[in-house]
Amino acid sequence: MPRVRRNRSAVAEAIHPARVRCVIYTRKSTDEGLGRDFNSLDNQRERAEAYVDSQADQGWYVLPECYNDGGFSGGTTDRPALRRVLEDAEAGRFDAVVVYRLDRLSRSLGDFLAVHEFLEQHGIALVSVTESINTTTPHGRMMVNVLLSFAQYERELGAERTRHKIESARRRGKWTGGFVPLGYDTAIEGGRLVVNKDEAELVRAIFELYADTASLVRVAQELNRRGWRQKEWVAKTGRRCGGGQWNRISLRRLLMDPLNIGRQRLGAETFPGEHKAIVPQALFEKAQRLMGENRTTGGASARNGQAFPLRGLFRCTSCDAAMVPTWSRPRGRLYRYYTCSKAQKRGHDTCPTKSIPAAKVERFIVDQIKRIAANLELQEETFRQAVAQVKALRRGLKAEKKRLERGLVTARADVERLVSALSRSNGPAADAIASELNKAQEHWAKLETRQQEIPDELATFDAQAIDRDDLARALEAFDPIWDALLMPERERMLKLLIERIDYDASTQELAIAWRLSGFGELASELGESS
Repeated sequence: MPRVRRNRSAVAEAIHPARVRCVIYTRKSTDEGLGRDFNSLDNQRERAEAYVDSQADQGWYVLPECYNDGGFSGGTTDRPALRRVLEDAEAGRFDAVVVYRLDRLSRSLGDFLAVHEFLEQHGIALVSVTESINTTTPHGRMMVNVLLSFAQYERELGAERTRHKIESARRRGKWTGGFVPLGYDTAIEGGRLVVNKDEAELVRAIFELYADTASLVRVAQELNRRGWRQKEWVAKTGRRCGGGQWNRISLRRLLMDPLNIGRQRLGAETFPGEHKAIVPQALFEKAQRLMGENRTTGGASARNGQAFPLRGLFRCTSCDAAMVPTWSRPRGRLYRYYTCSKAQKRGHDTCPTKSIPAAKVERFIVDQIKRIAANLELQEETFRQAVAQVKALRRGLKAEKKRLERGLVTARADVERLVSALSRSNGPAADAIASELNKAQEHWAKLETRQQEIPDELATFDAQAIDRDDLARALEAFDPIWDALLMPERERMLKLLIERIDYDASTQELAIAWRLSGFGELASELGESS
């Protein structure tokens, strides 16, 4: 009898199989055609419903919830409907996810495997209608990996083709999209730049202002005083964008853009563009030369003969900003200051430091060096702090190297995702994606450049190790030669010995970070000259 009952139970289970709750996930890469009565998402759902109905004898049925991602790339899992699928899977609201094809779920093998693993952890089956795949079987799991490998290969191949197409177009001088710069508009038919005459006059005036003053800050302040604004445009949503005030960064970007002289940029190279130039070549080259001089000499203050030996070393801790040289001549008398750069941009009321007299702080720093030179205990303490500083910098560089490695992986994925999206887009959507792609490529290039710099910096620390005797010799020689040095030599000496100086306005304290390697360089130079 027990055997008969078990057989009857097995027969009953075969006649009435366990119910399998199914949900259908659909995706389309672009939003084109989604407004039609019957679109790609509807077709995918109809095919998936027919498949589930064919499995009705196995207890399968479709739940009414809809999970549709229209206009979302398969190169990323950041999709609203897919997020709901995962949340509901975790909550146990269904037993199987049905898709028309596996690449509707994801076109990235890594992303797909992560989603698949998540579903498996929660006992959820994955079924593909057109590929006859069911992940509840070993054969189905093997076919998933094979098909997804081909899907990822296809996506990466398409991304590579699009990237090469953009590079080729730039070399031929074509406009490939992105934010339209001041002085130009996009042609009505798209695909090229046309001159905006009113804005072009404004751009030429900006270049002439900079050529006269050679100061990014002063030109930006003058532009804002006149009410001149950055490029303004209307997004495809109808929202007005841009039109902000000028600052050093936005002004430098405008002045360095080769589009102004009719050229297209591709990495570090430029090529003749199809668009017209709006700035004379000679004026553009003068602006580049002045910006180059500013980077090496400290800008207009140096050219006008104002001496600021702490330039580039001094920082305001309250704002985490550089203290920059400024001066005034009331009634013909010169007054020099170090002023918080953020206070300059945002107004002095925003910063507790504001400005401090240059002569006073310079004298204090020099007196500190002389005190250390005359006191063996201070020398020992300075050496100890400098050694600890170098160790901390080395640890920081190694940690930064690891962060960069992770950042490069993310940056590359972002570029590939945008290139893939661009290959399937057109019109305003393509322009917006191309703009994001430009920014992503620039970010990637910056990370790579910084990654290449770190080994050199670590090697520099190793090559410039010094001992206490080097420190003592450099400090011993400081006092007698300081007064005999010209201002450029004084500035160079302070930059050799000091990494940075932080000023806290709330406590009126100065914190000096020494450059241990600089003492070694100075000691070596003094030894050669003696």
